[in-house]
Amino acid sequence: MGLSPYVANMKIIRAKHSGFCFGVKKAIQITLENVENKDNNTGRIFTCGQLIHNTSVTDELSRKGVNIINSPSDATEKDTIIVRSHGEPKEFYKLAENVGVKVIDATCPFVSKIHELVSDAYLHGKNIIIVGDREHPEVIGINGWCENSAYIFSSAKEAESFSETCAFLVSQTTLKEETLQEVITLLTKKGVDLEVQNTICNATYQRQKAASNLAEKVDAMIVIGGRNSSNSQKLYEICKKKQNNCLFIEDINDLPLKEFEKCNTIGIAAGASTPERVIKEVISTMSENITNENISMADIMDEIDASLALPRTGAIITGKVDQVNENDVIINMGCKKDGILTTNEVSLEEGQTLSDLFKVGDEVTAKVIKTDDNDGGILLSKKRLEVNEHWNEINEALENKTTIDVKVVRPVKGGVIAAYKEVSGFIPLSQLSNKFVENADEFIGQVLSVKVTRVDQRRNRAVFSHKAILTEERQKQIDEIWETLNINDIVEGTVMRFTDYGAFIDLGGIDGLLHISEISWGKLKHPGEVLEIGQTVNVRILSMNKEKGKISLGLKQTTPEPWSVIEDNYHVGQIVSGKVVQLKEYGAFIELEPGLDGLVHISEVANKRVANIGEELTIGQEVNAKILDIDTERKRISLSIKDAVGEEAPETPAEDTTEGLEEPVGVLEDEDGGFCDVFGGC
Repeated sequence: MGLSPYVANMKIIRAKHSGFCFGVKKAIQITLENVENKDNNTGRIFTCGQLIHNTSVTDELSRKGVNIINSPSDATEKDTIIVRSHGEPKEFYKLAENVGVKVIDATCPFVSKIHELVSDAYLHGKNIIIVGDREHPEVIGINGWCENSAYIFSSAKEAESFSETCAFLVSQTTLKEETLQEVITLLTKKGVDLEVQNTICNATYQRQKAASNLAEKVDAMIVIGGRNSSNSQKLYEICKKKQNNCLFIEDINDLPLKEFEKCNTIGIAAGASTPERVIKEVISTMSENITNENISMADIMDEIDASLALPRTGAIITGKVDQVNENDVIINMGCKKDGILTTNEVSLEEGQTLSDLFKVGDEVTAKVIKTDDNDGGILLSKKRLEVNEHWNEINEALENKTTIDVKVVRPVKGGVIAAYKEVSGFIPLSQLSNKFVENADEFIGQVLSVKVTRVDQRRNRAVFSHKAILTEERQKQIDEIWETLNINDIVEGTVMRFTDYGAFIDLGGIDGLLHISEISWGKLKHPGEVLEIGQTVNVRILSMNKEKGKISLGLKQTTPEPWSVIEDNYHVGQIVSGKVVQLKEYGAFIELEPGLDGLVHISEVANKRVANIGEELTIGQEVNAKILDIDTERKRISLSIKDAVGEEAPETPAEDTTEGLEEPVGVLEDEDGGFCDVFGGC
């Protein structure tokens, strides 16, 4: 058959999802495996009706010894019957058991699910509606799981006859979505309380949608499929609505090339039971580059084998959601087994269900955890896939020394268990805080920022530290404070704690030492004499050493040194009050204010001769005294208690009254006519 230049240059576009569906692939694979494993002690192999609705495939299987019968009663003991992908009624299995034949079930998993739904609904006394072709083997099989009691409608017009008030509704897997919705709409308008299970196979929906979209874009459309294939016929009807120049063929023998000579683009779509060989033969015939290509049944089977190969444990797979149930999600992975994603292997938030996260047709990526769950499925896990990603994030945080957030879950010996998404790690007690932690209960339920300190993914171990974060934050705070401080600055601080040698002052995040000698101009035995814990004080920065983290502070430097302002506050002749702070043989020292003491010579204590000063004065006693002399160079003040008797010390310093004194103040005449220094020297 020659090709014109037009045909040779045409563009052929194949619709997505064309060719064998999952159920058909599975049925052929099971059949071929049984043919290969057949030995001399095994009986014949049959299918009850065509395995799939494609003559070329069934003819090839017949040549391999797989023949077609109409009923299990046509077989004998030791024979094997392979249940085709369309499924069989419940009665079929009983009959096969009575005959004693071996039954191998190759029913499409999606059809088997409909059988379960219908059987359960029938047991609960529900009216059952099947939307589909009543003569189609799949519909006949479904009806057989409710004792053939279902109402079967192929259109909305047929559904008008339904007179019940409620019903449980399913559909043929290859039904057009449009037809299903028309039936549902009509029954709803009639007031029927419907419980709808949309059991149209998602692969069918995707195939029809892809073919419809392509038919709109090309100059001509070819649909390839068996004459008795329901899904192929429906595919043709859908494409015909979008493209008038549409042709339905079974194989290359039906291909009229002349009709496509002036077409620039031709679309190709194929039904679920159309072999890849037939699709390629059609495309080959229309393409001069591969006109002589000969594709055998073996090529088809090799392609099927490749597409049905099971993924290994640990593999990452991508598939599409076919069913969402209460406890699991069924994933079509394009191989001979379904992927099963259970609730335990999905990260659900409180109150969430699987139907909240997954919808039919969604693309899902998961990890294979077991290739056989004893029910023919492949166990999948999204959690474990996520765990791998989470471990990668943890390792990255360790390598880059970045921060992650974890939730403290429960206490354990020596620390707590904290979860980073789906990964659990350990936080030692010593790493929970930058303070001592005796009991971790207060941390349970908290979300903490942590550093990753150690990872051993092979043993599923990770160690975190919250203390490291606090330490970093603390250091950042300290650095910021250091930047704001300068020597001689007067800053506000809080008295935090005492030692014998001073007090520690919190300057807003770092501590400075206020030495006891820098607290007061006077002498102190303990800082608590003038300070209180929690007291706010203004202090001067005396020195700083950032490398050692030390700051020396002074409190007394915030007030003038008493001797520097002595002339402003005190003068000779002034009556002052003070406290006895020290007793000597020659007199008593009186503290007028911190850092400013005056001496009362023993001869100035009383208007009598005093032999023992301790008999007249006691430490801590408050007394009034008159200033006799102020020696600013030697920093000495001479006082007299006896001259102040009968006089009160003013609240504020009096004016200078030293003018007119005839004798030098601060020196006394002794009994021998000599002079005695008021500080004891005679």
